Amino acid sequence: MTRLRCAITDDYLEISQKVADWSPLKDRVDITVFNEPFASPEEAASALKDFEIICAMRERTPFPRALFAALPKLKLLITSGMRNAALDLEAAKDHQVVLCGTQWGRDPTAPLTMGLILELTRNIGRESARMHAGERLQKFVGTEIEGRTLGVLGLGKLGGKVAKLAQAFGMNVIAWSPNLTPERCKEAGVGYASKEELFSNADIVTVHVVLSQRSRGLVGRDDLARMKPTAYLVNTARGPIVDEAALLETLQQRKIAGAGIDVFSVEPLPVDHPFRKLDNIGLTPHLGYVTEDSFRNHYAQMVEGIRAWMKGEPLRRLA
Repeated sequence: MTRLRCAITDDYLEISQKVADWSPLKDRVDITVFNEPFASPEEAASALKDFEIICAMRERTPFPRALFAALPKLKLLITSGMRNAALDLEAAKDHQVVLCGTQWGRDPTAPLTMGLILELTRNIGRESARMHAGERLQKFVGTEIEGRTLGVLGLGKLGGKVAKLAQAFGMNVIAWSPNLTPERCKEAGVGYASKEELFSNADIVTVHVVLSQRSRGLVGRDDLARMKPTAYLVNTARGPIVDEAALLETLQQRKIAGAGIDVFSVEPLPVDHPFRKLDNIGLTPHLGYVTEDSFRNHYAQMVEGIRAWMKGEPLRRLA
């Protein structure tokens, strides 16, 4: 019986083999784990060209048409989640690659969003670092979020969850997105605002829209210019939704109080990126979905998906 080769890409934390049982595949499949990101599309093509199966973690490695063309043996690609903007769906279809995904149990991004808000307003991480460094007295004065206004950009499942968490902290919540209606806001118990009103009035703006051609650059220079000088921007959605150059300039000129950013146009964030030199930005390396529970769920479903595909019964196919 011909053995198959399976590549698990971008397992930065070396966790894939610890949280899921891959043994049901061992009689048919040889597994190779890649713990480092590929430096270029050419490196990805060279490393993956002999694999029939690839298990991809979210959007860490892009799969454009050129990469599918460079992987003649690839038959099955399973991504974590049921949406991956880094996959060229038409190219996969043209190359007869079956695309499948995994379903979420819970999305832990909403609590991370609140964590970034608390870090920006209460300086928890910075004060912890100072104490570990031996500093004797506190340096930062916090800002209370109770009674402040949170502007939610995108009131879908995740944005709605963030709104409820913020309300539990005593915040007033307003929302906007291109298709959002006052009726939907009323159902969610939040205020409806125009885009201009949201950026002008919110003390904190948090981004929760899906990345698409329509939402790319949705938060632009004019929007940032409307924000209060005491306001903060939080982005745990996708980097390209915010004009990164405009945000960098805004922070460098201290036109707003700061930002908490978990997602970037290029990931991992380059070590020489100017964001890393700013003291008014909280940076996290795309931690939104990075929990043991989340990885356990996704990798277990990948095993299930491979077994089903080998039986001719693909699970959770992407459109």
